[in-house]
Amino acid sequence: MVLLTPVLLLSWVSLHNAAQAVAEICWGAHCYGGDTGDPRPCTGAHCPGSKSSRSPRQFNPTTHGRAAQIVASQHHAYPGSPKAASGPYPPVRGRQGDGGARTRAPEVLPAGCTDADCAPVVKQFQPVNETWDCRGIECRLPLRIRPRARAKLCVGEGCLSGSEESVSSAGSQMTPPVHLSDRAAQFLGDFPEFGYPSSDHGGAPLGVQLTCDIKPGENEVPSEDALILHLQLAKGQEKLVEALRGQQIIIRELQQKLADQQEALLSQQREILNQQRRMYEQMDVVKTQYGLLSDTVKQVSFQGLQGELQSYFESHLAGLQSQARSHLQKSYAVHKMDIDSKVMDVVGEAHFPQPLLGCPSPCGSEEYCDFQRDSPQCEKCTMCPPGFFLISQCSPTADRMCQDRDECLELPNICGEKVKCVNTPGGFRCLGISEREAVMGLCGHDYFYNQELQECQACSDCDGEPVTVPCTAITDAVCGHLSDSRLSQSWAANVGVPPARSPGAHIFPGLQLNIRGKESSDLLSNEAGRVTFLQHGLVWLDHNFAIKHSCRNFLQVGMRLNGSQEEESQDLSGVRIEQPDGKYFQGVSVSSGVEVEPNHTFTLLLKSPNQHCNQSKDLHVYDITTPAFSLFWLSHDTGAVAMTAQMSMLAHYQTSYRPTFRMTSVSDPYMISLTHDSRGVRFTESGVVKFVLQQALYSMGHTCIREGFSLIAYSSHNGTGQEEMRAFKTGVNYRDTSITLSGAVSVDSGDTLGFEITSPSQCNIRYFGDSTGISMLSLIWIPSALSSALTATVSKTGLPFGAVRNKPLLFQQIGPDKPQVHLAKSGEPNSRKNFIFHEKGTVNIALNLKLIHSCNIVKLTLQRVGGQGGQAGPVAQQVSGTMPEGSEWASIGLRASFQVQNGTALYVTLDCIRGRVNQITHEGGTNISILWVAV
Repeated sequence: MVLLTPVLLLSWVSLHNAAQAVAEICWGAHCYGGDTGDPRPCTGAHCPGSKSSRSPRQFNPTTHGRAAQIVASQHHAYPGSPKAASGPYPPVRGRQGDGGARTRAPEVLPAGCTDADCAPVVKQFQPVNETWDCRGIECRLPLRIRPRARAKLCVGEGCLSGSEESVSSAGSQMTPPVHLSDRAAQFLGDFPEFGYPSSDHGGAPLGVQLTCDIKPGENEVPSEDALILHLQLAKGQEKLVEALRGQQIIIRELQQKLADQQEALLSQQREILNQQRRMYEQMDVVKTQYGLLSDTVKQVSFQGLQGELQSYFESHLAGLQSQARSHLQKSYAVHKMDIDSKVMDVVGEAHFPQPLLGCPSPCGSEEYCDFQRDSPQCEKCTMCPPGFFLISQCSPTADRMCQDRDECLELPNICGEKVKCVNTPGGFRCLGISEREAVMGLCGHDYFYNQELQECQACSDCDGEPVTVPCTAITDAVCGHLSDSRLSQSWAANVGVPPARSPGAHIFPGLQLNIRGKESSDLLSNEAGRVTFLQHGLVWLDHNFAIKHSCRNFLQVGMRLNGSQEEESQDLSGVRIEQPDGKYFQGVSVSSGVEVEPNHTFTLLLKSPNQHCNQSKDLHVYDITTPAFSLFWLSHDTGAVAMTAQMSMLAHYQTSYRPTFRMTSVSDPYMISLTHDSRGVRFTESGVVKFVLQQALYSMGHTCIREGFSLIAYSSHNGTGQEEMRAFKTGVNYRDTSITLSGAVSVDSGDTLGFEITSPSQCNIRYFGDSTGISMLSLIWIPSALSSALTATVSKTGLPFGAVRNKPLLFQQIGPDKPQVHLAKSGEPNSRKNFIFHEKGTVNIALNLKLIHSCNIVKLTLQRVGGQGGQAGPVAQQVSGTMPEGSEWASIGLRASFQVQNGTALYVTLDCIRGRVNQITHEGGTNISILWVAV
């Protein structure tokens, strides 16, 4: 191995007044020429006498006397040039910003010399950061691929390093050339393993290839530091290779372990499969043994029984032997006894010597002993359904057997000659026959057309029961008596707030209000402050609530229905009570309609949106003397339909708003549907609609407080819209609140019901909507044959004003009288005051009142007078406080459900505490709606 020590040689040419000849410097036995790559003998005083182990070096002086930069990279040298055959050398460039300052290195002697006269002193010098001179298109090429200037050929001792003109022009700036052995060369000399033999293709003998492609002025490194850095990188690469090899060995070991584990897992799976196969074989053996044992037991039991009966008959009843054998064949030929069944009793002969094990008691005439159960017991004989015929009668040990009639086989032309007949269980189907043709009597006698299955079914046979509804072409027969079940029912209860468990109890998670009912009912049960329904049906719920609070933002009172264990809880509705600017009571009413099932649980909740509401300090609930909660139950026999829809949330602020609905539930989508723009509800048939709309909102602007909001309900008939009723709500500024409207209206087939919220022009409102019930529409449609609705407003004259103490309100009826209820007219007792009922039923009342007052407390009470002239008694009551500052109008309302008799009368009283009533408006927010349903 030949050790190559790269030496950095910087040659500078300096000419002053006298020309100094600098001979060509070379090592070894031959020198390389300037223009050709052929070796030639070395002449001159500077040629050493012995060979040097160092690689030959080449100098490329600049044309105008600038510092030469040696690019020593085998990959960057031009092919065929001397640089391609020489070893790689790192380029040397000056550092940017050094100001031209250079460090002068100590004088060193070249290899092979013993004194200073052997060779001129060479100084180690870093050239300035300049590029080669170029001409033409060469200036656009990168530095590493520009052609280098060739050094002039010089022979002899008197040769100069450059032309006389270039020397004379730059002689004042140049320093004499100094030769200095590079530290990198010494560093490489200490590591002989880096030397490699020369390549056969003319490559450099040095094994370390250095590439330096650095732009002028950026990240420049001295040549010796760059070489040391490259050597350290080479060492790091070797260590990295060794580390990768070690990791590969570890990976192979892990792969081998994984393969071993997989093999062990496969062996375990094979063992499990073998065990399962052996288990199946054992099960087959057990089944075979079980079958043999079963056959043996059957044979033994039957043989022993036959022997005993035969001996008994031969000794005592020889004449009945044939009858006993026929009885045994008839009794035991039908049933097949299992191995775990008990021994049967022989039924029908009370004088047998010993009874056998079977049913615990003798079965009746239309019953049989079912031995298929674990403990045999008597079951009722099956009746053959319509469209089936009898095969065998019911016996004490066997059920009745029936078989379907094949109408297509018995009556080949039942569907006509060109229509195919398909037999179905209990009926038949004629392919291609429309419902209209079936209504005309195509199914034939004792058959009706089932619209759901779209096939002809046999009419039900009442089998001795009275036929309530006979069989028609499209309906089946109804057997038995009509049930006397109730169509509607009401229930009322008081509501209270549970006491605080601790002085700092928060209501953020939700506070359940206690529902305490005094009446017991078969409709529901009232336990632990909640209501559990016991029957199917539709329920309308109303809750009157009055509270004074100082909680931040708002309070929310709502209704929740908890289903069975498989169903999730559902928030029916919710009303927000805004944060008051002062201390006064606020009265709100919450309503909802929903379809319920047995075991559904209903609760009332009060909650705050944050944890800054203290139950013991911030809540003051007004204790209403009348029941605050009431419900209205409707049976499914009435044909009523319930629907619930949600409103979407608006991201922008606006004034007037027509809500868009998204239907969440409906019990009969044929009867109730949304309009094409989802802004209204369409009804298929005429009836009475009980509805409630609750909308949560946030408003900004002083005009909101002064003028407030209005919620209007419209009905549209044949494209003509009409306002049915409206509710008023006092406005708020930078507050959350809710506006709600409830009432009952009569609709015809094809009518639609829509809503709109109006507000002042300079009032900005944001409307909310989610699944918690704060923005929802709930309604129940009831057929007209079982219900009626009456709407009225307050009278224009005779209304109470000033200091009002329990004075009745006078009303003016809107629309014609109803057969079930009317407002007392002039000439009748209590004219314009009492609403008189003429039929027994269940009633729901919704009252809205808009007024101006200065009372601290305003009470609105609904009074009832019995049909036999009994004393008046309060049915429902609502309370409100003082008017908000800056508001022109205030509102108060109540809702309730209760029972009425023939002759029952209702009226409303108003009470003002510590203040006076100034005005009650008869339009734009004052109305009363009455819904009556038969019981």
